[in-house]
Amino acid sequence: MLLHIIGRGKIARSPEAELVARYEKRITWPVKLTELPETGGNIAPPQAPLRTILLDERGKQLGSEEFASILGQWRDDGVREARFILGAADGHSADARREADILFAFGRATWPHLLARAMVMEQIYRATTILSGHPYHRS
Repeated sequence: MLLHIIGRGKIARSPEAELVARYEKRITWPVKLTELPETGGNIAPPQAPLRTILLDERGKQLGSEEFASILGQWRDDGVREARFILGAADGHSADARREADILFAFGRATWPHLLARAMVMEQIYRATTILSGHPYHRS
């Protein structure tokens, strides 16, 4: 299953970009990172079946093991792509929120885009290691 992280704006050269790159190298599943302009810019059509996860402060707070279980179930069900979408400065539209499979929050706080990208990459890495039985995650 392709894990596709889509964010608005450029991550450029920064400590956060280094973290994203470090986790990207560690994740054994296929990963694609897409940067879109702050406004406009369309996301390429997916290969079905697809699941969409919107990073949203009003979303559900998932524990790492619960998140891993969801990814594992989607993988086992033959989902081809899971898209993790970070919204623009004003968040996601009401339509996008309604159409998403999961609204995923890293707590109730609002996080900067650069940190949120690094955080989602770490959680994806953690989930894939949980599913593989790797000892990175400690319960």
